[in-house]
Amino acid sequence: MSASTAQISDESTLTAQSPVTSHDSGPELSAIARPPQVLNNRGPLWVTDAVCSIVEGKTPLWWIIGISISGTFAGIGGACILYMICTGVGVWGSNSPCFWAWDITNFIFWVSMAHAGSLISALLFLTRQKWSISISRSAEAMTVFAIMCAGVYPAIHIGRVWFVWFLFPVPNNYGMWPNFSSPLLWDVFAVTSYLTVSSLFWFAGMIPDLAVLRDRATTKIRKFAYGIVSLGWLGSARQWRHFEMMYVLLAGITSVLVVTVTTIVSSDCATSVVPGWHATIFPFYFMVGAVYSGSAAVLTLLLPLRLAYPQLKDLITPSHLDKVCKLLLFMGSCVGYVYVFELFTAWYSGNPFERGTFWERFTGGYSWYAITCLSINLTIPQFFWFKKVRQCLPLVFVLAILCNVGMWFERFMIVTTSLIRDFLPSSWGNFHATIVDILTATGTVGIFFTLFLLFIRFVPIVNMSELKATLPGSQPSHNPTVGGGH
Repeated sequence: MSASTAQISDESTLTAQSPVTSHDSGPELSAIARPPQVLNNRGPLWVTDAVCSIVEGKTPLWWIIGISISGTFAGIGGACILYMICTGVGVWGSNSPCFWAWDITNFIFWVSMAHAGSLISALLFLTRQKWSISISRSAEAMTVFAIMCAGVYPAIHIGRVWFVWFLFPVPNNYGMWPNFSSPLLWDVFAVTSYLTVSSLFWFAGMIPDLAVLRDRATTKIRKFAYGIVSLGWLGSARQWRHFEMMYVLLAGITSVLVVTVTTIVSSDCATSVVPGWHATIFPFYFMVGAVYSGSAAVLTLLLPLRLAYPQLKDLITPSHLDKVCKLLLFMGSCVGYVYVFELFTAWYSGNPFERGTFWERFTGGYSWYAITCLSINLTIPQFFWFKKVRQCLPLVFVLAILCNVGMWFERFMIVTTSLIRDFLPSSWGNFHATIVDILTATGTVGIFFTLFLLFIRFVPIVNMSELKATLPGSQPSHNPTVGGGH
């Protein structure tokens, strides 16, 4: 054996004995440790106690105050909806030619907010991104509750609410069938499909954790209630096999709906000939805007939760929040690109009506909506380039709220300012929101927070079963003596 061959053999033996090495030029890729899913070396038992204590503990005072406030707004909103049904849609500020105003603006806003929850929980689950496990349950809940709030508007904005069942393909004595070429019908199918699949996906993931609450229950009522919703879960190998197969299928369907539902909602505008709406970029426009606003909503909900329940700081770590901030940055940059592309398309088209619509947006009576929208959505996300900003959680909370405010202004800018100036000057008009518009919108906000507060009080807000499976020592391949395990 030559000297060079012996040297190579010795180096190979040394490499096999030491899989993780470092050199003067810097550490190898395998030596870079990933941030832990749970901080402070917490074990599975601590994770169970920390999450279940939120449900099993005494109801905090802030929760009672919060649900009282949100329930009051929800009740006022419900009263305004009832008043609108009894009186007519004339109590809103909608008029000719601006028949769509705050109703469709808020519908698109809520549907868009729901999409980041589906993206974080379903798409990241399929790509095995484990950092999303701690926040996926809350994101899924946000998705379901936001769709519920969105579903209010298609039902009530048609005026004759008692005929809303005509939207569904139900055989009837009148021989009437829905107009399948109507965007309103597309919204019905999109929202109902999205709500059904998202609810199933959300509930299916909770079954093992609800069984944990059933087994830990100390009263007969809680044991009976959690026993019903846990569907007889015992944790056997057969149940886990079927559960994982079902969860993957639902995650795949939900991931597809993230794209299709946004595309259908954007088609409400894109399939028309109204200047400012008739654009093929609208599906992508609405998609990136939806994930952008939803990511901001996830941060808005999670940061107060970490403050209210200190044990969540080890479960929802700064690393998780940092990744959501980066997602917000990426989607915000995509939104900025769409803004520039949309303005370029209006100019390059040579269409005087298209150019006039965009000129009116930035110079007309509603220009402050467009200026506010662009000022927020083009600048606020860019702050997340800086790590110090992403690590300052109070600042992240404020910026996330501003992002959602900017997205609401964007929805209003698209829907309303495109309608107030039609092709004929004789049909031009204006829109002024009434008190019923405002209270109905705040009512849906109250509904959303009421449902979310009930969720965090009675349901585990962190996916315990998946999170415990990622802890060191929980996998058969774990070997603490080599590379820290997986």
